[in-house]
Amino acid sequence: MPKLTNAADHSVLWLAIAGGLALTGRGRVRRAALRGVVTLGATSLIANQLAKRLHHRERPLRDAVPLGRRSLRSPRSSSFPSGHSASAAAFAAGVSSEVPALGVPLQVLAGLVGFSRVATGAHYPSDVAAGFVLGGSIAAIGRRLVPPVPAPQPSRPIEFDRIKPRRTGEGVLLVVNPASHSGRGAELANSARRKLPDMRVVELAQDDDVEAVMAAAAKEAEVLAVAGGDGTVRSAAHAAIERGIPLAVFPAGTFNHFARAIGTSSAGRTVQAIQRGSVGKVDVAYVNDEIFLNTASVGAYTDFVRIRERLEKRIGKPLAALVAAWRLLSKDRSVAVTVDGRTRESSLLFLGNGQYQPQGFAPSTRADLQDGLLDLRILDVSSKWSRVVVLLATLTGQLGRVKQYHEVSAPELRISLPNGPARVARDGEVGELAEVLRARSSRRALTVYRARARG
Repeated sequence: MPKLTNAADHSVLWLAIAGGLALTGRGRVRRAALRGVVTLGATSLIANQLAKRLHHRERPLRDAVPLGRRSLRSPRSSSFPSGHSASAAAFAAGVSSEVPALGVPLQVLAGLVGFSRVATGAHYPSDVAAGFVLGGSIAAIGRRLVPPVPAPQPSRPIEFDRIKPRRTGEGVLLVVNPASHSGRGAELANSARRKLPDMRVVELAQDDDVEAVMAAAAKEAEVLAVAGGDGTVRSAAHAAIERGIPLAVFPAGTFNHFARAIGTSSAGRTVQAIQRGSVGKVDVAYVNDEIFLNTASVGAYTDFVRIRERLEKRIGKPLAALVAAWRLLSKDRSVAVTVDGRTRESSLLFLGNGQYQPQGFAPSTRADLQDGLLDLRILDVSSKWSRVVVLLATLTGQLGRVKQYHEVSAPELRISLPNGPARVARDGEVGELAEVLRARSSRRALTVYRARARG
């Protein structure tokens, strides 16, 4: 007990745990560590600078405590309430509100810290109880002011089909962009060919018309495979749908959003799916009859994604999204957008194939690739005040609750740009100018090789 109570002095124990959580690199866990530290700090301030001054209580007599159970320090502040217990309860409640799985071990540890304050003679049991109530109350107030980010919705069970297994890659034609991801495309193609020796490979040249090459390849293949970034995969998906053949995606781009979404985040998993004949049907979406697999946008959203993804590995996705939004909003690059009869000034317009999680402008995952919905998100930043509101809302996790943020889910959308045409981007590639965006979801239109979840 003395060792435990000494470890909790000056909240060293909790700060060390928070540091360990932050080092995991996982966004949700790091956010939990931050909430725990902020809640602990607020509680410590209130307990020591307010509560102890309002009610002075003498400490228990140390002479009644056996020498072996006494702590190193003999505190002279008011005994009521226990600051150690308040901080322990606040940290445990703050962290567990973001990551419930950590609740039980942290609450048990907090309880032991409170017990140690009685065992070492530093407090009466009622001091500890009051500290627990204070810490828990402040954590509850914090949850009301800044609600925890909802946990990502678990993916719905994938509907798998079985088609002809292709153990050696017979009938498969792979179109590879050898220059993708600094030459990773060519390296990946060579590795896949060793595992699928009967697979044919076509390499894209720098001056090739990608869509024409994909269309020609689809005519010759029973299975069209592609190794490249999301833009190359988009062209391959269009050709596969036109020919009615399955698509196999090898992740050879920088971010590989679509490959990760369908479970083929590595070449080995794609090869395994081809050899087993494991496929599923997924949605695709269209803007003005041009296909996209992940996202489409107008305005500055493409730049926003580029900045965010460059920073997110170093500072985490939420903070990276905040920095990216601030950089773009400060440039006042707004576009007038009319949806559902209402016109808004928008600097960032996001249109997703399927509903993305979480809310706001750091969407990263899709729980269901077969929901038949489009996910439209707009930020209204028509004034300096709205930019301040958006900034504060992003910092506090309240973006989904402010009027400057607009979100719609529907199978079809008509989006007008009343101030003139703007450039449309699909899956990160810039396309044509358009004044009207006619967007629609085509449910389960594409058959793709999919890997089953591990476990």
